[in-house]
Amino acid sequence: MARRSLIPIVSVAVALLLVIFFYSSSTGRTTLSGLPQRVGLGEHIGSHSPGSSSANGASLHNTVEDPHYQEWNPKLNFKPGSQLAPGHNYTSVLVIAKTKEENIDWMDEKLPDQVKHVYVADDPQAPLHPPKNKGHEVMIYLTWIIDNYDKLPDVAIFMHAHQLTWHNDDLLGNDAAKMISRLSRQRVWREGFVNMRCSWYPGCPDWMHPGETEKNDYKQEEILLAKSWSEIFPLDEVPAVLAQPCCAQFALSRERIQAKPHAQYLWYRDWLFNTQLPDHLSGRIWEYVWQFVFTGENIHCPKEHICFCDQYGSCFGGEDAFNSYTALKNELGDRERDLREWEEKGKAIEEATEKGEHDKLAKLEKPEPGKDQEAKKEIDRLRPIVDGLRGDAEKRGQDPKNRALEAGREWHDGDDF
Repeated sequence: MARRSLIPIVSVAVALLLVIFFYSSSTGRTTLSGLPQRVGLGEHIGSHSPGSSSANGASLHNTVEDPHYQEWNPKLNFKPGSQLAPGHNYTSVLVIAKTKEENIDWMDEKLPDQVKHVYVADDPQAPLHPPKNKGHEVMIYLTWIIDNYDKLPDVAIFMHAHQLTWHNDDLLGNDAAKMISRLSRQRVWREGFVNMRCSWYPGCPDWMHPGETEKNDYKQEEILLAKSWSEIFPLDEVPAVLAQPCCAQFALSRERIQAKPHAQYLWYRDWLFNTQLPDHLSGRIWEYVWQFVFTGENIHCPKEHICFCDQYGSCFGGEDAFNSYTALKNELGDRERDLREWEEKGKAIEEATEKGEHDKLAKLEKPEPGKDQEAKKEIDRLRPIVDGLRGDAEKRGQDPKNRALEAGREWHDGDDF
């Protein structure tokens, strides 16, 4: 019985002696270090760096090296669009992100000849819909790129479904139809990426700060940007600032989309699938990231007067002239606001009087006598000036040479817009 109890102890001792003998020899060390190992387990004890020699002078083979991440995420050299002949008929597709409730009849009425790909985010039965209703327009934009990567038009325009909204430039009547119809496909081809909004505010020149740790109710995604950035762009340093005009509407050339491999768009969409961020925040993360994806720049704020001129054909004749127009337009807006407030005060008093609400009436601010007439007089003076300058700018922009000069582009007779 005693002998049988000793057998396991003796077996373990013999096995340990064999291991020590095997590893103490140079042949054993070489053989062991050459065995494959799982990624992430670290180096073997006593292993040599790639290309080094063992103690007996033999080169070590089968050494596991880190993957070349630079090949997976190359630093792209974004170039201007290739030269196309003047008069080239640019093909374009309008990519729309919408919900079931949103009415888009205006598109067929205002843009009958524009090719449209309309995705319905919350209807899996729709002819075009994203694989998951998450991330607002981001999931739709990326899905369209992934699905059409090998059959792209010259220009792709990514827009929301509403026609009239505050974040469409007021110089174009806040009208998406005007933005799309007047968009210079030539400029999109040259630039590769253009924001559909020219006005800087909100978004430029210094907007999101990924390092911020204090919550801002107006920029709820800001404190989440650093972590999200490190997940989406793991090999790129987190920038101190992210800026471009709001609000996730832009146009791309075929060349610019294909400057990145198809796999990278899959990577971006996989992040959206897997992130634990709620729908609205995962979408807002991307609002100030698109410019980095397609230009490599964390701050992308083109001069407003150049954008309006070269992109939409409203050319004021230079930055100073544009700033003068803007000042007059803002002054007109201020007087219109003064008149609106004066009228609202008068209406509130009238309603309280009719209802006999004497306590409320005593607290209401009375409109200043005569201030409405002053506002109306200034509005009547300023409106024709502002409208005239805007009309002159549109006429000036009908000449492609004027657009080139204001944008600082070289011009040759016969050049296109």
